[in-house]
Amino acid sequence: MSVLYPTVLLCVFGFFFSLRPSEPFLTAFLLGPDKNLTESQVVNEIFPVWTYSYLALLFPVFLVTDYLCYKPVLVLQATSLVVTYVMLLKTDGLLAMQLLEFFFGLATAAEVAYYSYIYSVVDPAYYKRVTGFCRSVTLFGSAAGSLIGQLLLSVAKVQLIHLVIITLTSASVAFVAPWFLPMPKRSLFFHESPGSVEEEERERRSSAALLEKAEDTEHKAPQNGQDVSTIPNAPDTKIPPMGLLDVLRMLFEDFLQCYKCRPLLAWSVWWALATCGYFQIINYAQPLWEKVRPSQDYEIYNGYVETLSTLLGALAALLVGYLPVCWSLWGELVLCVLSLLMAACVFAMDIVKNIWLCYGSYILFRATYMLLITVATFQIAASLNMRRYALVFGVNTFMALLLQTLLTLVVVDSVGLGLDVFTQFFIYSGYFALISMIFFIAGLYKLVSRRCSAEEVLANGSADTGSDPPLNGDACSS
Repeated sequence: MSVLYPTVLLCVFGFFFSLRPSEPFLTAFLLGPDKNLTESQVVNEIFPVWTYSYLALLFPVFLVTDYLCYKPVLVLQATSLVVTYVMLLKTDGLLAMQLLEFFFGLATAAEVAYYSYIYSVVDPAYYKRVTGFCRSVTLFGSAAGSLIGQLLLSVAKVQLIHLVIITLTSASVAFVAPWFLPMPKRSLFFHESPGSVEEEERERRSSAALLEKAEDTEHKAPQNGQDVSTIPNAPDTKIPPMGLLDVLRMLFEDFLQCYKCRPLLAWSVWWALATCGYFQIINYAQPLWEKVRPSQDYEIYNGYVETLSTLLGALAALLVGYLPVCWSLWGELVLCVLSLLMAACVFAMDIVKNIWLCYGSYILFRATYMLLITVATFQIAASLNMRRYALVFGVNTFMALLLQTLLTLVVVDSVGLGLDVFTQFFIYSGYFALISMIFFIAGLYKLVSRRCSAEEVLANGSADTGSDPPLNGDACSS
């Protein structure tokens, strides 16, 4: 099947799905005369519904996506977004807005179909390229939507409701695209292509070898294992049909195998902890800005901020490959320092109630997160095959949402403490400071362990040979 046709359609879908001019001004729209909701209703009763629905739907949608071979879930994703903005345009009241957040949570959970569909219809040789296209076009669509919204608001002086209409139009265009995508004949778990057992066995062995290699690098042990390229192929066998229990059992076995690897576990822990905090910041930044600079009294520039932060985040992600950092040695300490920077950004947004400082801190916060999450992505993906790649990223996202749900329930929801937005951000800054402390301790432990291991190897080598052997340097891979 041609690579170009599904890639172009998927990019069109991703661009218009992400093109949402009204999104940077959602809080202002809900608090304004169009919806006339209170700040407490928006922050403490409406926004938390997205978190709860995203968590509840993520795993079922993950399984359904694979079972239905992606395309139906892409249609469901587009439909959910259209329903979301139809409700935002036509309905009023607290209950309607909570239901709207549920549909948006469904659309967000279904993004797994967008990022995994392409792997089922193109040759593995094109995976890296088409993944780059799909991810880049969504970032570009998001940035373009924010910029268009701000220009229409500031220059053309349109009303906020007109931005919602434009966003609904964009969502409607996105709704058309997935209907023309080819239906995949295989998927990662439930449906395997004929003759793929040999390839799957080779991938499993390769993945296991790479995980063991990562562990060996972590402990600086000599590589005695068999090279991946020399692993014998599995014999040809007929593929048995995969049922739900078979898939769940296979996922659990892969889960245990993957998270035994300490480097992968460390990056996954940061992924889950930081993504939880990141979701909270981007979800509740607008209410904070609204308190600092009310949109009813002043002109706001949320669209410019979202555009700039998205573009700088994308640039930071692109620059990761050029950073001269030995991630296997210094990864934890880099995570410590940059997590502390993120904590400082959130703290500044909370304490210094100046809108320009809030904007600048938010931009720096997002760019730092995008840089680190890109590093975490390739550090994890480097030692996994495609199936385990999907599993680990799904588990990490699920854990992030689980933590976010607990944090939302306790701190934000009116059922819990129902704190005001400034107190929330003070807590979030402490949360990122705690992440920094965790990885500071982990980094020190790694350095001390490596030092002790090196001295032990040196001592053993001297005792065996009667002379001082040269000390091997750390193997670095970025």
